[in-house]
Parts: sequence; C-alpha cells; structure tokens
Amino acid sequence: MVNPVDAHEIMDGVATHTSQVLVGRDAELAEIASLLGVRPVSGQGPSAVLLSGDAGVGKTRLLTELRDLAFTEGWQVFAGHCLDFGDSALPYLPFSEVLGRLAADLPDVVDTVAAAHPSLARLQPGRRVLGAPDGSTGTEAAALDRADLFEAVHVLLEAASAKAPLLLVIEDAHWADQSTRDMLSFLFSRPFLGPVGLVASYRSDDLHRRHPLRRQVAEWSRIRGVERVQLSPLTAPDVRILISELHADALDECEIADIVDRAEGNAFFVEELVGAASGPGRWVPDDLADVLLVRLDRLDDAARQVVRVASVAGRKVSHEMLTAASGLPATALDDGLRRAVEMNVLVAGQGHYSFRHALLGEAVYDDLLPGERVRLHAAYTESLRSGAARGTAAELARHARLAMDLPTALAASVRAGDEATAVGGPDEAAQHYEQALELLADPRRGEEWDGDLSKLVAKAADALMASGHPIRAAALVGEQLERLPADAPPAYRSRMLSARATALVAMETDEDAVAISREAVDLAPEGASGLRAKVLAVHARILSNHGRFEEAQAYGLEALGLAERLDLPELASEAITTLSVLKKAGPKETLRSALEDAVAQAQRAGALHAELRGRWLLGRSYEDWAEFDETERWFRSAMDRAVDAGVPWAPFAFESRWQLSWVKLVRGEWDELLALADVTGQSPPAISRALLDSVRLYAEDGRGADVAAEAAALRRFWRKEGAIAIHSAAVEMLQAGRRDDAAAAVRIYDDVVGVLGEIWHPWFSARIRLAAVAVGAVAQAMPHLSAAERTAYAGHVDRLHAEGHVVLDRYSDPSGFWGPEGRAWTKRLDAETLRARWLAGVDAPPLEALVGTWREAETLFEDFGDVHELARVRVALAAILRATGDQAAARVVADAAREAAHRLGARPILDELREIGSAPARGDAASDALTAREREILALVAEGRSNGEIGKQLFISAKTVSVHVSNILGKLGAAGRTEAAAIARRRGLV
Repeated sequence: MVNPVDAHEIMDGVATHTSQVLVGRDAELAEIASLLGVRPVSGQGPSAVLLSGDAGVGKTRLLTELRDLAFTEGWQVFAGHCLDFGDSALPYLPFSEVLGRLAADLPDVVDTVAAAHPSLARLQPGRRVLGAPDGSTGTEAAALDRADLFEAVHVLLEAASAKAPLLLVIEDAHWADQSTRDMLSFLFSRPFLGPVGLVASYRSDDLHRRHPLRRQVAEWSRIRGVERVQLSPLTAPDVRILISELHADALDECEIADIVDRAEGNAFFVEELVGAASGPGRWVPDDLADVLLVRLDRLDDAARQVVRVASVAGRKVSHEMLTAASGLPATALDDGLRRAVEMNVLVAGQGHYSFRHALLGEAVYDDLLPGERVRLHAAYTESLRSGAARGTAAELARHARLAMDLPTALAASVRAGDEATAVGGPDEAAQHYEQALELLADPRRGEEWDGDLSKLVAKAADALMASGHPIRAAALVGEQLERLPADAPPAYRSRMLSARATALVAMETDEDAVAISREAVDLAPEGASGLRAKVLAVHARILSNHGRFEEAQAYGLEALGLAERLDLPELASEAITTLSVLKKAGPKETLRSALEDAVAQAQRAGALHAELRGRWLLGRSYEDWAEFDETERWFRSAMDRAVDAGVPWAPFAFESRWQLSWVKLVRGEWDELLALADVTGQSPPAISRALLDSVRLYAEDGRGADVAAEAAALRRFWRKEGAIAIHSAAVEMLQAGRRDDAAAAVRIYDDVVGVLGEIWHPWFSARIRLAAVAVGAVAQAMPHLSAAERTAYAGHVDRLHAEGHVVLDRYSDPSGFWGPEGRAWTKRLDAETLRARWLAGVDAPPLEALVGTWREAETLFEDFGDVHELARVRVALAAILRATGDQAAARVVADAAREAAHRLGARPILDELREIGSAPARGDAASDALTAREREILALVAEGRSNGEIGKQLFISAKTVSVHVSNILGKLGAAGRTEAAAIARRRGLV
C-alpha cells in the first residue's frame, strides 16, 4: 500500500488549490466515496465514476480529498494523468504512469503478472522512450496484442487489490488518446472480483460537439456500474467561505461581491481574483487571462472576430445587436457563431449569446487594442442610436462613453438614471447620475447641455440616500455646491442646499443641518412653486428631528398648503407625516392614530419615503412602550414595502430592519436576530452592516463567543453612527468583565462617552445603560482584586453611578415619558453599584437594601421583556441570595435563569450558575428545550456528519447549521460536538 507520506505526489501534474480546507464539496465527496465503496452504503461495493466539471471548478481538489479519505480507510490509490500533446500523444500514457507507481510500490505483484502477460512490459515507462533497451521497433509496438494488454492491466489491478482495496484515478480524460479511451472502456465493462474502484475525470467545457470523448462518455454512461457525477459551480455562500480561506485579511464587501459575481462559482477563478483583489481597478489577472485566451486558439479568424465583437457588449449580446455592430455578412456571422458555440466559447440562448465563462469575455475585451475598442463601441453606439438594434439607455451610455461620444453619453446617462429610479434600482441610478455629473465637470459640456444642474444633483443625492449612502450624498452635493458659479440662479442653490441638509440629518455630523435647510428656504422662490413646497417640507422635518416642534408645525403647515394648492400629493404626504409626529407630546394613541392616517395617505399618493417614515415611526412608538408584537408588525411592514420597491437600504427601511433586530435581541429570539443580521449575498453600505453587526455581537457574546476583536473593530464607525458606539462598546465591556478586566471596562466606558459626548451631548440617555454595563463588569472583577484595588474601583463605581443619575435628572422629552427600558436600566445601575460595593467591602449596603434593589431590577426587566438581561439579573440575585443563606429563594431564581439560558443557548449564564454552586431544582429540562429542527440536527451530529453534510441533507446553509449546533451545545451544556453526542445518547435523544 502506498505510504501516506508520499501520497501528495500522486495527484501531481495539475495545480492544486491553495486553500487547505475543502469548501462546498462535502456532499459530492460523500457521494463519490459511497459509489466507489470507499465508504460503502448498505453494503455497496466499488464501482466506477465519471467525474466531470468545467476547468478550474475543483475536480483535482476533490480527488485529492478523496485520495486522503481513501488512505484513512486503508485503500491504495494510484493515479495517471492524460497530457495535452495534441495529435502526438503516447498511447496508454496514464496507464504507463500507473504501472510505474505500481512497480515501485508492489514490484512482486507486477513481476508476477508480467511473467504471465509479457505485453504488460510494453507499458513500463522506461520502455517507451527513444533508444529503449529492448530493441523493439515502432512496427512491433503497433502489432501489440491489444486484447492481451487490456487483460494484463485488468489482472494487475485485480492482483494488487488482493493486498488492500485499490482506487485507480485517471485525470483529464478529455486529453486521452484513442488507446487510453479503449482501455477505459474495457475496464469499465469488465467487472473486478476484488475491491477495485475506478475514477475518470474530464473537463466538460472542453467537450465541444466534435470532441471524441463526447460520444465515448455517452457510451460509458450506459455501462452497468458506471455513474456520472457532475461537479457544479460552488454556491455563492461557499465562494464567500473560500474567499475567507484564501485571503488572510477581510476584504471589503464590494470586493467580495465582485469576486462572487465574476467567478461564477469556479474555484480557480476565485483563487486568481482573490490574488488580484488588492490591485487597482477591475481586470483579469494575466495568468488567468492567458489560460482563458487559449480557447480562442481553436477558432478560425471569422469566429475570433465574432467573439471579439461580442466581448464589447459585455456578458451577453442579442443576435440583432451583434449583426448590427459587427458589420459582417450574415453567412460569415453565422459561421463564426456556430464555431464559437461548438467550441464552448459562446452559449446560444433565446435570441442572444453569452460567454461560457464571463471572465473569458472580460479577457477577450482586455486583449483588444485601444483603437479597436473605441471603434467597436462606436459601432454599438450607432446601432443603438439609429434603432438598428434595441437596447437600454444604460447600454447606450456605456458604449457612447467608451467611444468618446460624450454628448450622447451625457444624455443617455441621465435617461438611464431616470429609468433605474423608476424600476427601483437606486444603486444603478446613482451610478448613472454620478457619471453624468462627471461629464458635466467639463465647462464646455456644461454650456452645451440645456438641463437643470440642480435637479440632476438632487436626483443623484436622492438615489444615494435610497441606497443607504447619506455620507456620499452629502459629499456629492457639497462638491457640486462648491463648483456652482456665483451667478447661478438662487433656485439652484436652494434645491441643492435642501438636498444636502436632508443627507446631513441622516448621519452624525458637526454641521448645522437646520441652518443649511433654513438657507435653502430663504433662497427658495417666493409664491406658489413646487421647489418652495419641497424645501419647506424638508425644513419642517429637520426642525422636528431637532425637537423644535413649534417652528416645525409652522413650516409644515405652509408646505402642506402649497402642496395641496399645486396638487403635489407626495409632498403633501411628507408634510402630513411630519405634522403627525408633532403629536408626540400628547397621548400615545393620538400620535399613533395620526401616523396611521399619514401612512394611508402616503400609500394613496404613492409617496414611498413618507410611507416608510410613517411605518418606522409607528414601530418606534410601540417599541418605546415595549409593546413588541405591534413593534414587529410595523417594522416588518416597512421592510417588506422597501424590498418590494427595490430600496432595502433606504432611510427608515434599513432602520426598521436594524430596530427589529434589536427587538429580537431583547425578546430572546436570537436565531431570528442572526437571520436579520445576515447580509450574505447582499451589498449593504458599510455603516448599515456595522449597525447589524453591533447587535449581532451582543447575541454572540451572550452565547459565549469571543467577539472582543470584532467589537473593537467597529470603533472606526463610532463617530459616523453613535448607535454603533453604544452597542459595540457595551459588548467590549461585557467581554472585559468576562476576563475580570475592570480597568478595560472603565476605559471603554470613558472612551465611548467621550466620543458620543462630542457628537451628541454629554448627558445622552444611553449613558445610563453604558454605566450599568461598566459597573457590572467591575463587579465581576471585584473578587479577584487586591484590597487597594477594590477601594480604587469603588471610587470609579461611585463616579459612574453619579453620572448616570445626572443623565436622569437632565432627561427631557416632549411626552415626559421615561419608558420601560430606561426604568429597567436605571434600576440596574443602582443594583450593580450596590453589588460592587458589597463585593468590595467599601461602604457596603445592608443586605436587605441589596436584595430589594435587585428584586426591583428583576421586576423592571421582566416588565420590559428583555429575556437575556433578565436572566443575568437573576444570576446575580441568586448569588446574593445564596450568600445571605436563603437557599430556597436562590434556587427558584436560578432555575428561572437556567431555563432562559438553555432556550437562548447562553453558555456563560450556565457557567456562572455552576460557579455559584446552583443546581437545578428538578431534572434538567434541556432536552425539552430543543426544537424539532435542533433534535434533527443533533441526530446527524451524533452520526458524525459535518455542518456541510447536514446542510446538504436538510437543504439549509452550513452557516445556519452552525448556528443551530451552537444553540444545541448551549442547551445541553456541552463543550463540543462529541460531548453533545454523548449527552444525547445518554438521555435517549437519538
């Protein structure tokens, strides 16, 4: 049997993947292993497998993994490679390679078989070179008895399998000569008595219509015992995993999405693109381009020309467009297309052609000469402009820009932006508008254009806002304002200032959005105009956001009156929504009724922004009162409405998703939270992703994950979005508390308060919660500190407690309402302060006051509905009750905390309960807490299945499986999968 140490030489000849982890191929590996008998299912013996897939999709990597698996199961593995020698290939070349390996590892077996079948000697590698010592001639070789040779190879494999099961791998059969194909036909059709498995791999994209292996594969597939396995491209989630394996540092989401899109699931393409990810621009790496362009060598001149013209169109091109742009006679075009399709360069669709691999199209385009590109883009431009071929404004803009026909490109870019906006494509719309603005940066082109620059700038800003990029929107408008000539019409400046103020109010900034909006109002034309109604409505909303309600009402009413007089229903809806918010100072029912009316009005008027804003405001109203069922209903409705409109990251659409994720955190519905925070396959703005991450990390911290580094990495967003600072800093402090690092907890508190005090004001309300978390972390560390350190940290605790109460004293809200969350965290700050003093032995409170305060905190968190924080309160209370000698009460509280921890998968809480010596009052009910899906996954874990295998079997992603496994470990109190399986068997769960 081959020594596993030397095994890696067996698959040499094809570049292996640089990733050390097999990604996305667990199911295919399991299938092939079972078919071959490496891991037989229901007594199934070895058979033969034809493994196909496009070049680079991962066949060799899969076979390498199969080889390693076979070795662990006690098999011998021998591999032979077909090589691309064109018409000069040596007959039986891969079998000569196999014979050489067998002669080195099993010389006695080879000698015995060769003695009975002398023809076998003809395959020995040393006998096949010029000047071979046996004195044979080419004529003698041609006269070789093929039947005896085939029989000799069959007997040799049979004899070798007597020592151990044998796996024969023939790679790259698309390059096999006729003799090799005949040998494979014989081996496939002649059963083995011993355990012999056969695998032949080939590139499916190389099997053009006239390829000799094409017919052969069809014949092999009809042979009993021969199974075909098609290796499909990797899924997008698997590509993302592979990217993370290949690139040590995390890539930006836009880079990852670009690689996922361009690689089309091809592992080799992914590897090459990841290697080039740090380079400038979007291009095909030279090595990859060379590999791809080899395909063009098989084409004649006419076909190559057709492919070049097609590459200028992009991924696909209609037959009508190709006919118009190529200028080729119909016969020449058809001949070239037929050849390109036959050779698997192009794929014919319904009235269009696309490249078999999108990167091939890019490589062909990159290979064009500069003048050739301009000429071909000009041909496409003329075809679209003249109507000779149908296309979109976006296509015309692209071709005209690259053909240097800039006036056409400008007009087409504006039109393309309008079209993208109309169909809910804000990202694309912003891109087109920005390209138009770039073209207008040339003063000569601005003089030739008869459009309204301020409207174009406002459209671009609106599109950026709708795609979730307020910072970019504000920067774009600011840049255009600086470029605006001094003699530009005041209306231009008014419209642009209003657009800038709208963007500024959606971000953290030192600029005065109210003042900028006020200037826009001052510059707006007097009288009845749509522009004046717009800037008035915007100003009213900004004043409302800043708590200047009386002023907001005056401007809102004026905006509403103008909008109704000019029959502008969308603007009227915006004003009505703002006026509805102003009822916040009254009863909550009045506010909600007004907002529901505003949402209905916005729906009728088609005012999407006002509708989303109204739905979000309704959700926030219910959230403030911890009425979470209604909260979820309104936030969900905003999310769904935005998705339907194609603007999931728009203002108030994303905010609804983020706020709902927080609600899920509070209610202990963490799996749903993780689903909301999962943006795999999406391209959210960086700040939106960071906001979701900040909430996600809370849940992962609660389940015991080490997320300190991830939380600290979010600091770069603190000044851009204060909510990220609040959540991520709290996670950092919780992680510090788990490390008993009191100094870090206080330092993090001071850091985040310093930042938020600058961008907001020093006494922001969330400071109470941050202080409570910091004091709790210090309290955790107290037992491990020296007496001097305890005294010092008791001083820090007093300072944080006093600062929290300053916030409470200075809190002001038009409604005068301090909600359930605020009351719970205020009491928590008091309770944590008393606990810290008690543990430090510094100004320790009476036990009755300590217990009473924690009991009040328990009640308030129960009223608020925060499942995890309530459990944490109960753990602390249980420890205090045990210390006072009230074991019965401690057990009741601890049992309630344990039940919640099992449901959440919160292992740290279970660990704390074990540390304080709390045992369950009754039999552990963790098994009852497992959901049906978790029981199903637990059974598969107990069978030793990987996450990938479980995902394939249950039709869910490996990441989702991982989340469920984490939950199972937490509920069972298991440290790992093996322990979980043991617990499951012991309790009869599987």
